Amino acid sequence: MKTIPQTEGERFNPLNDFLFLRTMGEKGDEEQLLGFLNAVLDRTGNNSFSSVEILDNRSLIGELAGNKSCILDIRAVLQGGTRVNVEVQLRNEHNMDKRTLFYWSREFINSIKAGQDYIALPKVITINIVDYGLFTGSNFHSCYHLREDSEMTLLTDELEIHYIEMVKWRKLRNKDIEYNPLHRWLTWFDTGSPAEMVEEVLKMDNAILKAKERQDHILSDEDALRLYEIRQKAQWDYISEMNANRREGIAEGIKEGTEKRSLEIAQKMKARGLPIEEIRECTGLSTEVIEKL
Repeated sequence: MKTIPQTEGERFNPLNDFLFLRTMGEKGDEEQLLGFLNAVLDRTGNNSFSSVEILDNRSLIGELAGNKSCILDIRAVLQGGTRVNVEVQLRNEHNMDKRTLFYWSREFINSIKAGQDYIALPKVITINIVDYGLFTGSNFHSCYHLREDSEMTLLTDELEIHYIEMVKWRKLRNKDIEYNPLHRWLTWFDTGSPAEMVEEVLKMDNAILKAKERQDHILSDEDALRLYEIRQKAQWDYISEMNANRREGIAEGIKEGTEKRSLEIAQKMKARGLPIEEIRECTGLSTEVIEKL
């Protein structure tokens, strides 16, 4: 196997959308995907799902990889017919609520054939892993259903939407990798996790170890490594662009605030009958601007 170039102390990002899809969402990735789904859905022991079928085996072509807004998702069917959609979103497009409902409705509607009874519609679970703050609460893992407003009675269990906010996960002080499978998976997903903790979860969880081995195998291919790097660069470029826009916005706001304050001062000075030259020296405004006040 080809040696994979990697900076010392740095590891590849499992949440890179290209790498996540190739590691968790292709035929042959059932073991690791099943382990992750059971962890998110809190299924353990005899209550855990024992099989999963991965749908739409897709790969990321080079032309698509360079698109900063590239969106890829994993689609699967659990035993009993429950359908699952998993998406990783590292950038905030400010539309996650509506896009989640769109993905959920797509799976719900497309799973029934013409002429079938509505009773054939399956339960659909959508899981979103986001790398930004989404909700005001402190929980890094939230789950939504359709409920009545006042009594909170469940209308139907057919809709189930999960959000995992990595920003809040990183702030969690007491991470329980010994007893909580989801904590183990998020430790693996988070590139900021201590190396010794990552090694520990790899020893504790065979599904995560399988994901690590699959990741290493994928990135031993030069073309796959190139696509991984393209997706990472797209994310870095986006972050850099957002930061630049934020700095520019702050600077512009300061400038506008300063000019507004100068105009207010100039108006008051002019109302008191002070000379235009004195107003200009105090405020920095031009004679033309002051005369128009």
